[in-house]
Amino acid sequence: MAAMLLARQLPQHSRLIVPGCKYISQAATKTDVDFDFDGPSMKTAVPGPRSKELTKQLSEIQNADAVHFFCNYEESRGNYLVDVDGNRMLDLYSQISSIPLGYNHPALLKLLQQPQNLSAFINRPALGILPPENFAAKLEESLLAVVPKGMKQVITMACGSCSNENAFKSIFMWYRNKERGHSKASKEELATCMINQPPGSPDYSMLSFMGAFHGRTIGCLATTHSKAIHKLDIPSFDWPIAPFPRLKYPLADFVKENQEEEAHCLEEVEDLIVKYRKKKKTVAGIVVEPIQSEGGDNHASDDFFKKLRVIARKHGCAFLVDEVQTGCGATGKFWAHEYWGLTDPADAVTFSKKMLTGGFFHKEELRPDAPYRIFNTWHGDPSKTLMLSEVLNVIKREDLLSNVMHSGKVLHDGLLDLQVRYPHIVSRVRGRGTFCAFDTPTDAIRNKLIANARNKGVVLGGSGEKSVRFRPTLVFREHHAHLFLNIFDGVLADFK
Repeated sequence: MAAMLLARQLPQHSRLIVPGCKYISQAATKTDVDFDFDGPSMKTAVPGPRSKELTKQLSEIQNADAVHFFCNYEESRGNYLVDVDGNRMLDLYSQISSIPLGYNHPALLKLLQQPQNLSAFINRPALGILPPENFAAKLEESLLAVVPKGMKQVITMACGSCSNENAFKSIFMWYRNKERGHSKASKEELATCMINQPPGSPDYSMLSFMGAFHGRTIGCLATTHSKAIHKLDIPSFDWPIAPFPRLKYPLADFVKENQEEEAHCLEEVEDLIVKYRKKKKTVAGIVVEPIQSEGGDNHASDDFFKKLRVIARKHGCAFLVDEVQTGCGATGKFWAHEYWGLTDPADAVTFSKKMLTGGFFHKEELRPDAPYRIFNTWHGDPSKTLMLSEVLNVIKREDLLSNVMHSGKVLHDGLLDLQVRYPHIVSRVRGRGTFCAFDTPTDAIRNKLIANARNKGVVLGGSGEKSVRFRPTLVFREHHAHLFLNIFDGVLADFK
C-alpha cells in the first residue's frame, strides 16, 4: 500500500470542470503529500453484479436488506471508497462518520508495521482485570490528551451504544449514592435489586429529546426517538421525551421565531422533570447530542444548550453530552460542545466512531464506588487507543481542525449556492465544519438523490425523514469539496 501513495500538486487557480456539469468551482491548491486518487471512476451501476452476488450469498446467512454494496478496502484510500466491482467513489459518508483519516492512511499503516505494536492487535485482554503494562500511559497520551473541560476520568468501551448505556448506569449510581448520603447499600436494597424491585432497583429515568439517537441497546433505545424501525416491538421504559427545537432557515431571517421555539422546548424540559418527579420516576440525568445526527441533523443555538445545562443543575440532574458522532473534530472543534462555552462543564461526555474506541469521560463524582459496577470483558481495546494516539498526532501535525473549517466553508457555501439554483430539491442547508446537511422534499426524493449521486461516484448518507447528511473524513480538503460540488451539480441538474 505504501508504494501506492501519490505525491502530486494542482497548479494554483486551476479549475475542476466535470463534463455535463454547469457548476464551475475553483480548486484549492494541493501542496501536501496526498494518498488519494484523482477522482471517482465508475465502471458499473452501484450495486454492481459482484456486489449483488455477494449480497445474495450473505442473505442466505442473515438479513442483508440494509447492505448498499460490498467494498474492496484494500484498494480504497484517502477519501475514496472502492467497491468489489471496481467502482471508485468519493466518500462523504465515511462509514457513518467513523473514519477519521480516510482509508489506509500511511501513518496508521506504519503503526501496524512496527513490531512493538503487534501485541496490542493480537492479544485482546479483559481490560477490567488484566490490562497491559502500558495501558495507563496509552490512555494519558490518547484519550486524556483530549479530555473535555472539567473532567479527569475516562472509561473505555467497545461502541457508542455501550458507552451511553454505561454512562446512564454511572448517572443512576451517582444519583442513588446522593440520595442515600453516600452510605453503604442496605440489606433491603441488596435483596430487592435481585428481583428488579425498589429500593434496590430505583425507578429513575433519563430525559431525552424527540429526534435523538443514542444507541440500540435497551437503555439507550429508551432515549432513541429518530426512526420507528429502531424501536418497533422492543419493550421500553417510561422515560420523559422533550421536544427538540425545529429551527427555521435561514437563521438570520427567523431570529425571533427560533428563540421562541427554543424557549418552548426548554420550558417543556422543566415541566417534564417536575411531572416525572411527581410520578415517582425521578429524572436522574439529561442526555443530548450537540447536533441530532441520525434524527435529521437538527441544530440548536449555543444559548439553548447553556440554558439546558442550567436546568440540569437546578434540578440536580446529571448533564450527559453524547458526542459519539460529533466528536473528534468534524465540526471544526474537537468536541462540538466546545462551541457552547459552558462555564459549568458537562458531567459526562460519551464518544465512539471517529475516536476509534468507545467510552465516556466523566467528573470525579460519577466514578464507580466499587469494582465490577461499570464493567465488561473487553472494556474497550488497547489497539484502538494505540491508533487513536496516532490519529491525534496526525490531526495536530496537519492542523486538521483548521482544514475542517476551510473545507467545511467551501462545502457549506457551495450547498447554499445549489439551494438557490435548485430550490425545488435543496432546502434548509445547515452545518458546522464539514458536519453539513440539507433537506429534500420527501424521503423518496432523498433516497433517489443519494442513489443517483452514488452512480456518479459520490457516497452520501441520509438522516431523519428527508435529509441528506455529509460526514467526510478529517482529510477532506477544499479540492475534494469543489470536486463534489461539480459532480453534485450535474446530479441535481439531471434529477427528474
